[in-house]
Amino acid sequence: MQVALVIPNYNHVVAIEETLEKLAHLQLQCYLVNDGSNDETRYMLTALASKYSWVTLLHHPFNRGKGAAVTTGLRAAYRDGYTHALQVDADGQHNLDDIPAMLEKAETAPEALISGLPQYDESVPKSRYYARYLTHFWVWVETLSFDIQDSMCGFRVYPLAATEKLFLSCALGERMDFDIEILVRLHWQGVPVLHLPTQVIYPEDGISHFQGLWDNIRISSMHTRLFFGMLKRLPGKLYKKCLSEDSDSHWSGMAERGNYWGIKFLAASYKLGGHWLCRLIMYPVILYFFLTGRTAREASKGFLTKVKAFDPQQTQLQGDISWRHSLKHFFAFGNAALDRIDAWCDRIQLSQVDFPNRAQLADQLEAGQGAVLLASHLGNLELCRAISIHQKKVKVNVMVMTENAENFNRVLKQLNPDSSINLIQVSELGPTTSMLLQQKVEDGELVVIAADRTSSNTQGRVIYAPFMGEPAPFPQGPFILAGLLDCPVYLMFCLREQGRYVVHLEEFSNTLKGPRKGRMQRLEEAVNNYSARLEYFARREPLQWFNFFDFWRNDDDIHRANSQGKDRTDK
Repeated sequence: MQVALVIPNYNHVVAIEETLEKLAHLQLQCYLVNDGSNDETRYMLTALASKYSWVTLLHHPFNRGKGAAVTTGLRAAYRDGYTHALQVDADGQHNLDDIPAMLEKAETAPEALISGLPQYDESVPKSRYYARYLTHFWVWVETLSFDIQDSMCGFRVYPLAATEKLFLSCALGERMDFDIEILVRLHWQGVPVLHLPTQVIYPEDGISHFQGLWDNIRISSMHTRLFFGMLKRLPGKLYKKCLSEDSDSHWSGMAERGNYWGIKFLAASYKLGGHWLCRLIMYPVILYFFLTGRTAREASKGFLTKVKAFDPQQTQLQGDISWRHSLKHFFAFGNAALDRIDAWCDRIQLSQVDFPNRAQLADQLEAGQGAVLLASHLGNLELCRAISIHQKKVKVNVMVMTENAENFNRVLKQLNPDSSINLIQVSELGPTTSMLLQQKVEDGELVVIAADRTSSNTQGRVIYAPFMGEPAPFPQGPFILAGLLDCPVYLMFCLREQGRYVVHLEEFSNTLKGPRKGRMQRLEEAVNNYSARLEYFARREPLQWFNFFDFWRNDDDIHRANSQGKDRTDK
């Protein structure tokens, strides 16, 4: 990797010499572009180029704009044989101490564009800080992704072959619209965009060349062009997305469909404008996931079709099951996500929750003994906050059996760090998990385990139980763990019914512990009882079923397909 520096300059005389002094130790060739500066600046830049042998000074006869200056520097570096160029602004905003980290990141991903992710202090003008989020939103729309977390930071490492290819294919904006447009178009071109957090300051004596009216007009015009460019690319992108989905994968191998910053943006919208603003933003996103999520879409239709066949009198599924029912299913999932945020942020009052059997669990907790709640991905698991007895805080430990909801759970924790719900990330339920939870039960805490999904590590450790008329695989782990904890076990389903939250709590067993003899029979009986109750509530509220994969598929077949795929890859 051969790296050069590119620094655009228009009438910056205060910070440029200090910037060059700080860059000298890197021993990198620098292309310093004078973008039609006044005589004072031009003379100073000429003197600096004479002082530093590693500086090549390039001149524009008149001011063309920052984008044009950066383009001149990038193309000059490419012509001279450099593979990458590090862009640094001349005004002293960037933390040059982060350059080694940026170059190291570029070394590990030479095909990617490395961009600074600004971390601001109090010096940032508030108007510019908040205006960035409007651009972020449009960039996410134009790229149909959340890959670009910040499109306006001018502290970057460019892969020059990709940028030259872009320069030869289209004309880019030459002023403040350049930084945004080149990032979007490189993303369209397939260039990965990686970010590195970096401190950005606004010096008190700094000079801004942002032309409020004209640059805003240019940026608006650019976003309009990019938006229609996105529409032109949309059919092809959707087609490729559909082809790339692998329906043979185990559900736990499916990546979380949501970038951390995108989910964080939705959460911030929720805090700012409540449900109406979040829905306004969320519904187009869900529609995109619906159009591109072939596996989830087919799983939704398959499940609803089975429910309709098993229970023809189901009132929520009128007529033949079609894509309209699946789309409604997806939107129900989005609404449930907002309910999760409500529950996590304590915005759900006990008066909004119907919990008929609250006293049954209250007596258990009053005795100072914890319990296991066997839950599912039917309805809203986070509504277990409603189990707080008489406003008393009850510690709730929720087993999260996969990392494919890591970003969402991470944002939830940030929304309410003091939450009495503790998410415990585990890959499988084993002896270590058992020891961790034993103390929590003895301390009078609750343990919530979703028992409706097998994990990628459960091959040979599943029990098939009838569900909607067909055998479906259920994991042994939750039931074995409940037996090891030797405490009362309850079933809990939290559903939204007629505009209200309803918590259905049922006593499942005083204990699942028993002698080794007859253990498998007890497991099968427990799984069958659980499956029957899950089926009952899923038939009542099928659109609140959030297992978007083939629930009935033979677990051994999935592992066999994954193993064969791995063997082909190894060969």
